[in-house]
Amino acid sequence: MDGKPLYHCIALAISSVFLLPLAIAVLRGWVPPWMRKHTGGLRPRAYGLLCLYTGTLANGVPRLANASYEAVMVGMAFGIGCFAFAGGLFVLAGVKDTRARS
Repeated sequence: MDGKPLYHCIALAISSVFLLPLAIAVLRGWVPPWMRKHTGGLRPRAYGLLCLYTGTLANGVPRLANASYEAVMVGMAFGIGCFAFAGGLFVLAGVKDTRARS
């Protein structure tokens, strides 16, 4: 499929450097200092970050592999679903934080 592969490489590199290690660290029990005040919704936030990473992979890999139009569209639809699910997890994390404070 036509497009600039550089943009997808940059997105995959940035998400691999920032999203994936942070999500794994939170799931393993280490919490960065800026997230310590959000004690109620740490796990949903970490799963949300993993969903963002999966969405980035689903959007970028078929384009980098120069897959067919149909494969790119399926990957894009799956990626949009992952992004929407991540948004729901972030909302759930916010609700849990609000309940934990009160």
